[in-house]
Amino acid sequence: MRFKKLLFFLLSLGYACISGAQTPDQLLLKNYRPKSIYKIPVTRVDKAKFPVIDMHAHSWYAKNVKDVEEWLRLMDKFGIDKVVLLTEATGPQFDSIYSVFAPYGNRFELWCGFDYTGYKEPGWGERAVKELERCVKAGARGVGELGDKGLGEVFSSPVPGYGMHVDDKRLQPLYQKCAELGIPVSIHVAEPMWMYEPMDSTNDGLMNAYSWKMDASKPGFRGHGEMVKALENVVKANPKTTFVACHLANCEYDLTILGSLLSKYDNLYADVGARFGEIAPIPRFAAAFFEKYKDKLVYGTDYHPGEFMYETTFRILQTNDEHFYATDLFEYHWPLQGFNLSDDALKKIYRENALKILKK
Repeated sequence: MRFKKLLFFLLSLGYACISGAQTPDQLLLKNYRPKSIYKIPVTRVDKAKFPVIDMHAHSWYAKNVKDVEEWLRLMDKFGIDKVVLLTEATGPQFDSIYSVFAPYGNRFELWCGFDYTGYKEPGWGERAVKELERCVKAGARGVGELGDKGLGEVFSSPVPGYGMHVDDKRLQPLYQKCAELGIPVSIHVAEPMWMYEPMDSTNDGLMNAYSWKMDASKPGFRGHGEMVKALENVVKANPKTTFVACHLANCEYDLTILGSLLSKYDNLYADVGARFGEIAPIPRFAAAFFEKYKDKLVYGTDYHPGEFMYETTFRILQTNDEHFYATDLFEYHWPLQGFNLSDDALKKIYRENALKILKK
C-alpha cells in the first residue's frame, strides 16, 4: 500500500512537471495567463478613430535610427501625428537626444529636465534657470518627466535631486521660468495605490505592485496623499505655469481626487499614460470620469511602442468590448473592459487638449 501511494505521488509529481504545474495548488501566480472563453463581440482596432498626439513617451524607446523609423511606421499605421518625448535630460545629454530626433520634424517634440548639478551649492538656482533657458533655445518645448514618487528624489538627468520633493521651494524659480518661457511641465507624483498596500494575498494588483512597491522606511518618505498634496502645492503656487499630471496623478483607485484638482485649477491637465491597466477594470466609472473631464485629459502611452500596445489602448478608449486580457503588457491578471467614449471626448483626449497645452 505504501509503495502504491509513493508511486502515485511520484507519477503525479512527474505529470505536474511535464504539464508545467498547471494545477491550482501548484501554479505560480506569475505564470497565470487566463484566456477569455466568452463568445462576445471582439473589436480589432487597426487605427485610432481620430488623429492622436501621444503626450507621454520617452526617447530611450528608440536606440538608433532603425528604431526611430520603426516607431514612425507604427505612428503612421495607427494615426499618431506627434509624440512628446519626455527626456528628463539636460546639458550634452539633451543635445545628443535632440540631434537624433530633430531630422523628423514635427513628428517628435522633445522636453528637457531640470539640471540638479550642484543643487546643494550656493547659486544653484540661477545656474539651473540658465540651463533651462539654454535647453529651450536648443529645442526643448517643455519640461518632463519631472518625477517624485515620495522617496525624496526628484528625478532628472544627469543628477537626481536627492532630498527634494516637487514642492521644494528651491524649485520655485524654475517653475516661474517655465511660465515666462511659455513651456508646460509634465509632473509625476506617487505611484498607484496598490504599491502602498500590503504585499500579500489581499492585494488584487499584487504581481505589478510587488515590482513597484514603495518603501516607507526610507528617510523623507511621503505617502500617497502627501504626494498628491505636493502636486497641488506646486500647481496652486504657479497659476501661470501649465502642468500635466502624469499617470492620472496616480489616483486611479479614486478618480474623484484627481477630478477635484482638475476642477479647481485651470492650469492642470492629466495624462493617462501607463495607467490603462489600472482603470480598464472599472469601465463605467472611468468612462463617466473621462466624459466629465474630457477638456482636461490627454492621451499618453509610456509603453514601448508596439502594435499590440496601440491596439489595446485604443480598444479600451474606443470600444465597448468586455473581458479581455493584456497581462503581459500591464502585468495585472484582471480582465479589461472598453469605455466606448463619445467622439467628442475622443477628439479632445486624443488631440485637441494636447494642442492647447503645446500652443501655450
